[in-house]
Amino acid sequence: MPGANRYSVLFEPVKIGPVTTRNRFFQVPHCTGLGHVRPQAEAAVRAMKAEGGWSVVSTQETEIHPTSDLGPYAEHRLWDKHDIPALRLMTERVHAKGSLAAIQLAHNGHHATNHLTRAPALGVSDRPIDVAYPKQARAMDKQDIRDLRRWHRDAALRARDAGFDIVYVYAGHQMTLAHHFLLPQYNSRSDEYGGSLQNRVRLTRELLEDTREVLDGHCAVAFRFAVDQMIGTDGMQAGEEGRAVVEMLADLPDLWDVNVADWSNDSQTTRFQPEDGYQLPYTEFVKQVTSKPVVGVGRFTSPDLMASLVSKGVLDLIGAARPSIADPFLPKKIEEGRIEEIRECIGCNICVSADNLGVPIRCTQNPTMGEEWRRKWHPEVIAPKQQEEAALVVGSGPAGLECAMQLARRGYQVTLAEASGEFGGRVRKESRLKGLSAWKRVADNRLWDLQQRGNVQMFTGSQLTAAEVADLGIANVFLATGSSWHRDGRGRTSPLALAMGGMPVFTPDDIMDGLLPPADGPVLLYDDDQGYIGGVLASHMAAAGRKVVLATPGAVASAFTELTLEQHRVQADLLQAGVEILPLHVLQSADAGGAVLSCIYTSRPRRVDCASVLMVTSRQRGTALYDDLTAHHAGRFTTLELIGDAAAPGLIADAIFAGHLAARNFERDPEAADADWFRRELISLKDMGGA
Repeated sequence: MPGANRYSVLFEPVKIGPVTTRNRFFQVPHCTGLGHVRPQAEAAVRAMKAEGGWSVVSTQETEIHPTSDLGPYAEHRLWDKHDIPALRLMTERVHAKGSLAAIQLAHNGHHATNHLTRAPALGVSDRPIDVAYPKQARAMDKQDIRDLRRWHRDAALRARDAGFDIVYVYAGHQMTLAHHFLLPQYNSRSDEYGGSLQNRVRLTRELLEDTREVLDGHCAVAFRFAVDQMIGTDGMQAGEEGRAVVEMLADLPDLWDVNVADWSNDSQTTRFQPEDGYQLPYTEFVKQVTSKPVVGVGRFTSPDLMASLVSKGVLDLIGAARPSIADPFLPKKIEEGRIEEIRECIGCNICVSADNLGVPIRCTQNPTMGEEWRRKWHPEVIAPKQQEEAALVVGSGPAGLECAMQLARRGYQVTLAEASGEFGGRVRKESRLKGLSAWKRVADNRLWDLQQRGNVQMFTGSQLTAAEVADLGIANVFLATGSSWHRDGRGRTSPLALAMGGMPVFTPDDIMDGLLPPADGPVLLYDDDQGYIGGVLASHMAAAGRKVVLATPGAVASAFTELTLEQHRVQADLLQAGVEILPLHVLQSADAGGAVLSCIYTSRPRRVDCASVLMVTSRQRGTALYDDLTAHHAGRFTTLELIGDAAAPGLIADAIFAGHLAARNFERDPEAADADWFRRELISLKDMGGA
């Protein structure tokens, strides 16, 4: 196999206590939004990872008791024996693909809201719960701690009975009791579980010892530990207490899974942390301290870096969450020498946003993620063509590229026409903005694939008219003609055009095309969209020397980015760049002397001096070609379909999904396609008898 020897070190087995992996690729625990609510879909996601070559496939965090209720979020549960069958679905399907199954047991302490169970929240100390809700956790007494250890032992035994090979004790992300007991900022106890590090480690040691004892060699015991909180001397640091914890517990677990806390640090976006392996400076010491195997993470996408880390003795296993979502077949592609085919994670955290919304997982790079059971989609397999022979795709943005690629994979003769001088559409344009260079991978992966295929013709500089499209004689046309940002201020808060009185007005399209507002005065960026792009543009313009005032109806800049775990970094970046942020304000009008805002609550006006306005409000769908074709040439086509932003402006992930869906549904029975929208897992009505 080409490239196999170069990366052969990655395909060596690793012994983890009583079990052995088939290679060094380890899908660490990550959320899916499926969990105990959608166990068949959850099992299908994990089985796909196993099929793709991940030798260990883990669940997400698994609640061990009703006092650790994370509802409405669909994590896993092992509250009692009734939860075992759902988890056994996952282990059986993972085992059938030749991989080991791991489970991350968790009691979330004050991070658990218990909204469903209404149980009292338990904490290491008295403190408010972890969300903005008027409820507090009570400090656990000795009986609570004994109960917790019993719950954890019972859950470990249920995990064994469900077929898991590796059982986690979890002290990471500032989300679990084990971690809360370790951290002085949470642990203010004065008994033997508080104070010194030796005391704060006590509960973790007991959970590890208990888990080893009850599993009795039937399963490996893993310890997931955040060695650094990345807040300096105010928190645990890898070089001090983080290292000391590893030294204290060095050989107690069978495996060390190490990362940083909290979740926003562990899953940093490429906008603020562009480097692969960015956690290594914090975690690389662990192999020096323990004789047990170590798995680490850091958004690894480079096979060369992975092989180097193993060869140098930094890691024994290459851990991944987001890269395994973007490409479940990453290990197989490396093994088979198909490096160019890897869909590299772009670090956009759209997967994370889904979990924070409490909905099933999705991915910008991999539109099949989360659809393995519901739609029976496979990331590497698609049905061959039926009777039709050819298709035309107009527009090479994310929807057009994905649609063209999947149609070509099905065997159709595909013509891809792009009006501009380069392929990629909004992906190319947005990737030129400050911090978004990794997003270019979305276009690069699809363009490379299309360029390898003999059944694809690709043209730039092809601004097709309706007559020209009709004259091509291709009966199946997919229009990915995108969208453009409104210049008149219409948006979520202001549905009507605004009076701008001669004020120079720019849009995100102008900035992405290289046309910046003049530097002769402040730029008012009005962000009624409240997505990621407003903050990106403000940072981009500030770096180009513009004085920027960002006004938004939202309470913070780029409110959407709360879901992608980066809003605090967005706001800090803007403030450090000198951007003035005016939240909770709506743009009313502007004239040559400036703009008038009003408070969203009181309507009190506020005048802002500015020389130009950048409208980040809403988008106009690009339907002119579609409208002309349907009005004058509809009879010539078997298929005429709008896709992507031309059909419904949204995220790049939405456009990719739309292009993929269109290609999958082409020549498919409409009733079968419609049924996929509604395939769902039904709740059993079996009476559990109060068990």
